[in-house]
Amino acid sequence: MTETRGTQISNQLLSNLPHCDKQRVLEQCKLVDLVFGEMLCCADETVEFVYFPITGFISLLANNSDGQFLEIGLIGTEGMLGATLVLGSKQAPMKAIVQGTGTALQMDADVFVKCLNSSKTMSDLSQRYLFVLIQQLSQTVACNSFHEVKQRLAKWLLMTQDRTQSNDLQLSHQFLAKMLGVRRSAVTIAAGFLQNEGLITYKRGHIQVLSRAGLEKRSCQCFRMAINTYKRHLIIQN
Repeated sequence: MTETRGTQISNQLLSNLPHCDKQRVLEQCKLVDLVFGEMLCCADETVEFVYFPITGFISLLANNSDGQFLEIGLIGTEGMLGATLVLGSKQAPMKAIVQGTGTALQMDADVFVKCLNSSKTMSDLSQRYLFVLIQQLSQTVACNSFHEVKQRLAKWLLMTQDRTQSNDLQLSHQFLAKMLGVRRSAVTIAAGFLQNEGLITYKRGHIQVLSRAGLEKRSCQCFRMAINTYKRHLIIQN
């Protein structure tokens, strides 16, 4: 198991744990690389590991019967992959793939369940995070149904920037179209609108954020609602 003592741990979810509980979790984790495009779990398959991202981020994807997929959630340093284990089911509810290269703390799923059973604080925190994640997923469904593509694109860029901590995003229009569930031409039009307003610049496979404040104004309220929900349920004092 890769040593985690002395490693700078910046996962916000774990930072909410009391020191003794956090150390107990860290002792059961190993540091792993998150490789772009790596499949971490598939829908209906047994969850083998949970992940606490330190850098990089993970996309949660819903598929239809034709094999097309739509991103309905993002997991970065604010959370974890595998929180549904608190419900007593070991089956993954959806597909999860790495969309941002980085590192994560990996824990065996069975060990995580033991931690839940032995620590009320860990169990309570995981349940609160799962509630926040469910709200994020349901809000994404509503957002995809009612908001314009340029609003959704602005929101997605902000969410990605939060998880990469960078103004430079390696994102193609084709990739964004798949994430947003729209045609590539719709992303081109939306990105062109944001660029004309001086909020971003984009070239093939690359987007640079020039004005975060401007993107927040152009984004729908779903972005701010997600942040407020997280703060309301998970920002606690140890």
